[in-house]
Amino acid sequence: MDLMFIITIFFIGFFGSFISGMVGVGGSIIKYPLLLFIPPMLGFSAFTAHEVSGISAIQVFFATIAGVWAYRGTGYLHRKLILYMGSSILIGSFIGAFASNYIPESSVNIVYAILATIAAVLMFLPKKQRSNQSANQISFNRGIAASLSFIVGIASGIVGAAGSFLLVPIMLTVMKLPKRVTIATSLAVTFISSIGSTVGKVATDQVLYGPAIVMIIASVIASPIGAKLGQKMNTKVLQWILAILILGTSIQIWFDILRS
Repeated sequence: MDLMFIITIFFIGFFGSFISGMVGVGGSIIKYPLLLFIPPMLGFSAFTAHEVSGISAIQVFFATIAGVWAYRGTGYLHRKLILYMGSSILIGSFIGAFASNYIPESSVNIVYAILATIAAVLMFLPKKQRSNQSANQISFNRGIAASLSFIVGIASGIVGAAGSFLLVPIMLTVMKLPKRVTIATSLAVTFISSIGSTVGKVATDQVLYGPAIVMIIASVIASPIGAKLGQKMNTKVLQWILAILILGTSIQIWFDILRS
């Protein structure tokens, strides 16, 4: 790979993983469009949607390991919720990732745009979160948690996104979890989801390993830094950062689809 190409991929991975660690998402909400648009803008060969989804899937796997590690011992990881949502999203993400090999490239982008739009709408809805409770004192509806995470897993597996950019607004809006519990727990569920997505993408040969390795290195460095910073920031600021990123991505992807 060309040195400038490697540097470009590294900074895309670093920026996306830093934000993902800070706001509790796997980073694909940011890196998916960056990988699609930035390389050709700089004169490099463009990735296909399948290649971007494959790179994203394997990168998110390593990014979320580092992010979850940064939240160990904080009391924000809801273990029972991770078990229920994680098991469902693992199955769904594998199904979506495996099926994506048979879906046209344009359809992969459309699925991503739909997911980003839904997430943007959810983030701007009014929320009533519970407070003054440790993570494992918070009750939740097991059926809703499992079914929603399964659906998110299928859709996110198609685009290699692991689904955290939908899990966060779902946890905040539908399940009404506190923001910091949501951020930490969503990272753990996203890690489990990324296992299914990665296995499905690798099994169907959708991963470019050179760019993926560069993204992984950037993620392992940047994600814990973002997670540590996120623990110190105002939760409303974190929520608005995520909402703006999701909305901007949604608009850009839809514009590109309609223009094409």
